[in-house]
Amino acid sequence: MNTHVTIIGAGLGGLTLARVLHVHGIPVTVYEAEASPTARTQGGMLDIHDYNGQLAIEAAGLMEEFRGIVLQGRQAMRILAPDGAVLLDKTDDGAGGRPEVQRGELRQILLDSLPAGTVRWGHKVTSVRSLGQGRHEVTFADGSTVGTSLLVGADGAWSRVRPLLSDATPEYVGMSYIETYLFDVETRHRAAAEAVGGGSMAAPAAGGKGIQAHREKGETIHTYVVLSEPQEWFAAIDFTDGPAAAARIAQEFDGWAPELTALITDGDVPPILRPIFALPLGHKWDRVPGVTLLGDAAHLLAPNGEGANMAMYDGAELGKALAAHPDDVEAALTEYETAMFPRSVEFGSIGAELHELDGDNAAEGLIKAFTEND
Repeated sequence: MNTHVTIIGAGLGGLTLARVLHVHGIPVTVYEAEASPTARTQGGMLDIHDYNGQLAIEAAGLMEEFRGIVLQGRQAMRILAPDGAVLLDKTDDGAGGRPEVQRGELRQILLDSLPAGTVRWGHKVTSVRSLGQGRHEVTFADGSTVGTSLLVGADGAWSRVRPLLSDATPEYVGMSYIETYLFDVETRHRAAAEAVGGGSMAAPAAGGKGIQAHREKGETIHTYVVLSEPQEWFAAIDFTDGPAAAARIAQEFDGWAPELTALITDGDVPPILRPIFALPLGHKWDRVPGVTLLGDAAHLLAPNGEGANMAMYDGAELGKALAAHPDDVEAALTEYETAMFPRSVEFGSIGAELHELDGDNAAEGLIKAFTEND
């Protein structure tokens, strides 16, 4: 294939596509807005599923490297009641199909697998326009441009490439996460560490709220506090005042076990607000020559554990389609999109019923989800 592929975005999906293209000898350049690979923290833990994410890693030829970063024991799962009572304590027996890794380490494996210069850092896209006949021009913040006959938007929720294909924009789903971190938990946060256990913990409750936590590498616990409130409610909280913001969020969990509320109030960094946005489930577009999307740019979801896996699988499937049709880019893009649209609905629907449960039903639904395959 002689067509040079231009990818916007060096997240997991874009890098997986770049790697699969490289494996097949297809020229590719990735443009990324961040200044360097270490410009920001790359999120927390990811469970990489054997039915999509791991298949993408296999297509990229990186399974050995992947196994080297798996954190043993992290597939353990606990479900707690608000009073701290343990409703489920599922151990990691090593047989699960969702090994946990740090997102940053997975991204680094992909970056290390690409030739030097494949990723162009510090290239923030400001606009994209059609040049006709399947070609497009990308303009960057520094005024430079690049023309391409095959453009892939792997640039996330607020994709600059998506408007070439669709008028859809992400909408707030009525829920936000507040992230906190606890460090050195075995010595400084023992009660919280015992509550979370060795893997993941969830404590759901009525009103669409709850506390979720993950044991990350070393002695770090990463917590996601879930609250179903309008954005205006969160806007009234001053998140520049970390202790005050944490105290205000903790008020919503008044009466909960202290080892659970400590995950909010004892954070070692200021709490971070993460409003949750999503595209309509089933988002699709008509075929436009020379351009397509993958990952969140194509099918942004409310969190359900599938986002990163779907993005990587998209990247691998698109790369394989392009390799299979080296002389017909449009045939490759049609094949990819025809499979991707229904796949995004299938994966995007996973866990949707749990979002509709409330109170005790939410805990019961989680327990069923984690035990039905035992």
